[in-house]
Amino acid sequence: MKIQTFTFNPFQENTFVVYDETGEAAVIDPGCYEAEEKAELTQFINEKNLTVKLLLNTHCHIDHVLGNEFVKSKYKVPFLIHEKELPVLKAVKVYASNYGFPLYSETLPDQFLKESDSVSFGNTKLQVLFLPGHAPGHIGFYNAETNALLSGDVLFESSIGRTDLPGGDFNTLIQSIQQKVFALPDQTIVYPGHGNPTTVGEEKVSNPFCALSITR
Repeated sequence: MKIQTFTFNPFQENTFVVYDETGEAAVIDPGCYEAEEKAELTQFINEKNLTVKLLLNTHCHIDHVLGNEFVKSKYKVPFLIHEKELPVLKAVKVYASNYGFPLYSETLPDQFLKESDSVSFGNTKLQVLFLPGHAPGHIGFYNAETNALLSGDVLFESSIGRTDLPGGDFNTLIQSIQQKVFALPDQTIVYPGHGNPTTVGEEKVSNPFCALSITR
């Protein structure tokens, strides 16, 4: 499994194209809004001759969903989220203009995911982890073969997702990280929704918010 990262929109959100040797791919959290961003995503997919099979959201805050309609309509693929994120997604069209995105176009999911589900494309399987706290229906996608976790806005390098948005809860987020993310192998590479990749092992010992050595 290979992961290509794009950083889109003023929120500097990480969009991922995940693919393997079969040429099949999934697009995760498309934050592309401007025409140039959409063209950059499309160019990579074309150059690699990829066949997009899935559109996935870790969660549905505005910066992670701006390109949903574009990807779904262009590649004619099913769109999957956790059911608890549906109200979060539907709210985006209400406030998008206030954040400077007047051309945001809503698209709704075709299927819901839950803990212990998995999604597959080509020879790749992604396990769904339910990781609430930043958002009520936040999920992550873990590939055991490559020890890679696409974590959305749960865990960052030396930081964690904010919990002051509707549906956020600090204690729930810490529990998600410590009980589920930190249960993965230390060498697991964490690909967050913003910023640089990190590893489970590094964050377990040094993250100032959720390291296992921190006593709460």
